[in-house]
Amino acid sequence: MPSVLVVDDQDQVRQLIRETLEQAGYEVEEASDGKESLDRYRVRSTDVVIMDILMPDQDGLETIMTLRQEFPDIRIIAMTGGSDTVGIPNFFDFAKMLGARRALQKPFELKVLLDAVAAELTV
Repeated sequence: MPSVLVVDDQDQVRQLIRETLEQAGYEVEEASDGKESLDRYRVRSTDVVIMDILMPDQDGLETIMTLRQEFPDIRIIAMTGGSDTVGIPNFFDFAKMLGARRALQKPFELKVLLDAVAAELTV
């Protein structure tokens, strides 16, 4: 069974993604911030990581960079509901530059999420 680590500081978002992925046959781990996700991934890696970009303490961009350095073959999908008005011109360009392979703009259709995860598993 493929496994996915879902990282988001919003409980409702993590729960919705977890339920969607579990119904599709994935094993799901959760983390509420970048630091927790690093700890979890270092102990037990997953096939795909879905990483929110805007989180308190350690944001997704920093976490993506750290994960990519430690695990060069990691498959990361970045996601954010943030906009360009927050101060960084394009979160997705930075996320991809740091190692995310795909990016999703919240809110997204759950089918888009499932398609992105499935695509990462076939690469």
